[in-house]
Amino acid sequence: MSARQRLRLVLVLGSLIAIGPLTIDMYLPALPDIAVDLHTTSAGVQLTLTGTLAGLAFGQLLIGPLSDAVGRRAPLLAGIGLHVVASVLCVLAPNIGVVGALRVLQGLGAAAASVVAMAVVRDLFTGAAFAKLFSRLMLVMGVAPILAPSLGSGLLRWSDWRGVFVALAAFGVLLAAVAAVGLPETLPPARRLNGGVGATARVYGSLLRDRTFVGLVLVAGLAMAALFAYVAGSSFVFQEQYGLDEQQFGLAFGAGAIGLITATQLNVRLLRRYPPQRILVTALAVGTAAGLVLLVVAVSGLGGLASVLASLWVVLAAGGLALPNAPALALSRHGEAAGTAAALLGAVQFGVGALAAPMVGMLGTGVVAMAVVVAGGMVAATVVLLVVVRPGRPGGVTPQAVAVAAH
Repeated sequence: MSARQRLRLVLVLGSLIAIGPLTIDMYLPALPDIAVDLHTTSAGVQLTLTGTLAGLAFGQLLIGPLSDAVGRRAPLLAGIGLHVVASVLCVLAPNIGVVGALRVLQGLGAAAASVVAMAVVRDLFTGAAFAKLFSRLMLVMGVAPILAPSLGSGLLRWSDWRGVFVALAAFGVLLAAVAAVGLPETLPPARRLNGGVGATARVYGSLLRDRTFVGLVLVAGLAMAALFAYVAGSSFVFQEQYGLDEQQFGLAFGAGAIGLITATQLNVRLLRRYPPQRILVTALAVGTAAGLVLLVVAVSGLGGLASVLASLWVVLAAGGLALPNAPALALSRHGEAAGTAAALLGAVQFGVGALAAPMVGMLGTGVVAMAVVVAGGMVAATVVLLVVVRPGRPGGVTPQAVAVAAH
């Protein structure tokens, strides 16, 4: 593959991956406005975020094995089409219940783009080439959450919250055209898995019987839950409690995302000197400590907004180190079923995240509610790592994990 072809592939796959973060984060500045316009509570509007995450979780379980059986292009284009239709209908939605249901469909569509993008990388590359390309895509995954709230804030200057969904629909149409023209089928019929539902169930069963794999998946999910608690609560905390406007919120949210993406890129350098399990243990220890500091600051009010932002930044940076390494260690155990293992991993991450969002809403809209769930996610991830995974025991991690984690 030439340098030009590789660049085009990175741009296409990066665009596919971006649709998930944009769908999740672009409407965050509008959550308070949606609550007012549709006469609902903060917990009610946060359930629309839960719907998106639930769609992403279920969609990965469904689309991962499907793309292994029928090829990559058909599920991808169908998923993007579903996302576009759901986005258009969100513009017309009369109440919060309809918005929530449509956000589930948006999540299903975004899951297709995410799963297929990852599968295409594995179809075409192995070893160091795989890790290098994946690192470029991780940059996209980090930049998209930084830009999404700012894009949403900019749209809210000229439109109401429905304009955000118009923009998502337009992006979906553009993405479908790009994928149709620029992404050929990468899974030939000879390599497709046609064992049906029974074979898929057996693969999932073998994964679930691996204690270390399950523990690492839960660690990744709980760390993700801490991050999604921040995503769900931040717009209310920063705008309603601390008085930031929509543009200031976008900047504050972006600063946290910068911490996360910086840590993911630092991880590549750290892996040259330290094994991934050591980085994971250290990251969770730091994240747990920062989460508990956040909780103390939130309850006491000590240091105000500056202390909250600083504590959150450390939590997000710790998450940026934990999230590449926990999945890498998990996937290194099941190379023969990497696609299905990746689907299960993604489903758990987004599924646990889907539970974290309404927990913040049920506890309230203030910084204490957000801090409780953020700290709780980090503490729970650390406990699962030490009790279930037990990283110090021999034979728990394969050497291939280092290469996989390098992305």
